[in-house]
Amino acid sequence: MVGKKSLPEKIARIFVLAVYLIVVVFPLYWMLATSLKPQKDIFSLPIRYWPKNITFQNYENIFKITKFHVYILNSLIVSLAAAAVVLIISTLSSYVLARYKFRGSGQVMFFFFLTQVLPAFIGFAPLYLLMSRMHLVNSLPGLVLIYSVMAIPFSTIMLKGFFQRVPSSLEEAAQIDGCSRLSALIRVILPVMLPGLAATFIFSFVQNWNELFFAVMVIDSEHLKTIPVAMNSFITKFDVDWGSMSAATVLSVIPTVILFALCQKFIVQGLTQGAEKG
Repeated sequence: MVGKKSLPEKIARIFVLAVYLIVVVFPLYWMLATSLKPQKDIFSLPIRYWPKNITFQNYENIFKITKFHVYILNSLIVSLAAAAVVLIISTLSSYVLARYKFRGSGQVMFFFFLTQVLPAFIGFAPLYLLMSRMHLVNSLPGLVLIYSVMAIPFSTIMLKGFFQRVPSSLEEAAQIDGCSRLSALIRVILPVMLPGLAATFIFSFVQNWNELFFAVMVIDSEHLKTIPVAMNSFITKFDVDWGSMSAATVLSVIPTVILFALCQKFIVQGLTQGAEKG
């Protein structure tokens, strides 16, 4: 029968998937186990894959020694604000590129693709100079500006595929019924593109949540640090506080896991629909 897989093929597929799952999950498991170990047991021999004496001292330390609740709040503010800005701007720009044919549109898309090839830190010097003149260095709005500039090209490319998949006849029908082009976009097109919009927002949020380089370069004040910057402080010149870093990593992963769990349906739909062109 065509398409029917033999037993060895099924076993081989299950084996490959099992190995892949172990490779992906084991670092997360080891991070959780390390966060629950006393400091003296982290590098003790023989290696224990689960702590003999479970302790929450590492979690207590990151809240006692550092302002971890402030870092979480800063990361939430920056990540949500930047993701919202990116979603609004990239939605409008991708709509224009998908629906209008004008001189230079191909060059614009080429430039957006080029930004994904070049390292992001190449443009940091002029961006930092601009931020200094605008008095945005060492501020959360400045970090939002950087993250927005970084994510808009990729988000525009991503959403352009969604707009091309939506038939333009929907807008034309809405305009015949009396809607303006903007009203048709908001009332007719965007509801259809909800999975793509959700996927774009989530990817932008996660990228902002995990970003370290620009946050380290821009933020100096202790009360403005984001989670990646705070976790970087656990690495000193002569030592690494693996227990506190593991505990902080576990807590920092929770918001993104919850977000992906709640929006898993939209992400899957967004990836599959964005891969097609109507």
